[in-house]
Amino acid sequence: MRNAGVSDEKALWPDVVAGLCVAGLLLPEAVAYAGLAHLPVGHALTAVVIGLVLYALFGGSRFAIVAPTSSTATLAAAAAVSMTGAYSLANAVAYTQAVMALVLLSGVLLMLLAAARQGQLSSYISRPVLKGFAFALALTIVVKQLPDALGLELPAAIRADPAHLLFFAATQLQAWHLPSVLLALAAGALMLWLRRWARVPASLLVMLLAIAATQLPVWPALAVQQVGAVASPTFAMGLPQLALSDWLRAGELAFGLVMLVFAESWGSMRTQALIHGDTLDANRELLVLGACNVGAGLLQGMVVGAGFSATSANATAGAVSRKAGAVALLAVLLALWLALPALQLLPRPVLAVAVISALWHALSVRPLLEVWHMQRDRGLLLAAVLAVLLLGVLDGMLVAIALSVLGALHRFSQPVVHELGELGDSRNYVDVQVQQGAQALAGLLILRPEEPLFFGSAERVMGEVLRQARGRAALHTVILSLEESADLDSTAVDCLMELRHSLQAAGKTLLLARAKTTVRALLLRVDPQGLGHGTQLFWSVADAVAAATMPELLEPPAAQPST
Repeated sequence: MRNAGVSDEKALWPDVVAGLCVAGLLLPEAVAYAGLAHLPVGHALTAVVIGLVLYALFGGSRFAIVAPTSSTATLAAAAAVSMTGAYSLANAVAYTQAVMALVLLSGVLLMLLAAARQGQLSSYISRPVLKGFAFALALTIVVKQLPDALGLELPAAIRADPAHLLFFAATQLQAWHLPSVLLALAAGALMLWLRRWARVPASLLVMLLAIAATQLPVWPALAVQQVGAVASPTFAMGLPQLALSDWLRAGELAFGLVMLVFAESWGSMRTQALIHGDTLDANRELLVLGACNVGAGLLQGMVVGAGFSATSANATAGAVSRKAGAVALLAVLLALWLALPALQLLPRPVLAVAVISALWHALSVRPLLEVWHMQRDRGLLLAAVLAVLLLGVLDGMLVAIALSVLGALHRFSQPVVHELGELGDSRNYVDVQVQQGAQALAGLLILRPEEPLFFGSAERVMGEVLRQARGRAALHTVILSLEESADLDSTAVDCLMELRHSLQAAGKTLLLARAKTTVRALLLRVDPQGLGHGTQLFWSVADAVAAATMPELLEPPAAQPST
């Protein structure tokens, strides 16, 4: 028993260390991200507690830490401000109600998508678009920290415009508050130095030192702004009080939050799962993330997700199970009990530097350069960056989603159709333009679309098949390999039937090879005496070629007389 106890203690210790490190990161991030969302800190702290509790109980990732993130805080704020009516920052109560409605509806939508088995949701945002959005968003947030870091008083007209804000800060050097600037530089240098030790909560330590510095006799003379009163989280259960029209508008805006929450969270979870050889169920994670946001919305918390910084910090600190999240929860609750009043003394320049530190990884241009050097998706990458910088966070997010979908549709709607030929006597059929020794067969045209057939590509594919068929002399059979199409929509079926009729009118036969079971069942139901007949469908290209060289095999059986 003693050995078992020692073993259990050794197994638990890495999670204890990781959990304490994560708590040290979550507390300053909660303060910072509440500012990004224009909400009291209590809402962020509520979200931290709810996210940690529910994910520790039901989540599947060993490393994911579910809490407020910079991107979701910023997007939720932009969405709430864009709502019609009285939801403006000047009306704090109405604005808070709008944010809570967005949190709650985002959670409900996530859970509904999980029930519909839509765990592939994150794939609707391509990685280049997500990388571009994340970089531009981080840049926007960092620029908005400059007034606090430099002690600047800004005209109200330029607070929401990063470009004007940056220009104002760069051209009004005489307005910089020197003690604030020096404090921000000192805090940044100390954080950079402490970041060399992965298990040291650099931001928390610097914030604690800054709070302690406010007790020095010289502090009042410096006139550095501080955070001010911080209300404790109330965990008050309640539904937001909105009119029906505002609920409907919030539901529309919540779609962007849903996409961002799951894309960002799944990316963080899956990265750690691949590194450590774990397996995750996307639908389960979608459901748990939805539950975390429903809980946060009902208890007056912010939007939560598995952010990159907290999740990677948890893994780097040595976590081995979800117990690290439970330890982080206990540490956060202890801090709320003992140290929350001290947060009001935190200097705002140090808080601004903590935000910038939390976003440091997202400011790296390396992911962008990697995509650029691939010479793929460059347009999507640039468009995502410019959309956020020029249109703002909310519209930029919606444009990013649209760009991902349009990019996929553009690719699929311009499919490549390759001609196949037999490689010697191997019965293997490969691209004649690529593989040396592959020979086209006399009287046969074997074609393979390189993308799935669906409403956006089917007409183009059939047009290309007809074009090549008309250019071949003595052609009697066209074999179309459907290996890339796991299923067909109604447009693709109609186009296949039209192709069959066109070839038949020209005295040619259409055979389908490598048709999947779902495709076979569909064609048998729709066109049993045509494309769905057993003489038109083949499991392999070689079988279709063998049938094409034996015309008697292609004759459908005579119809049975009716009784």
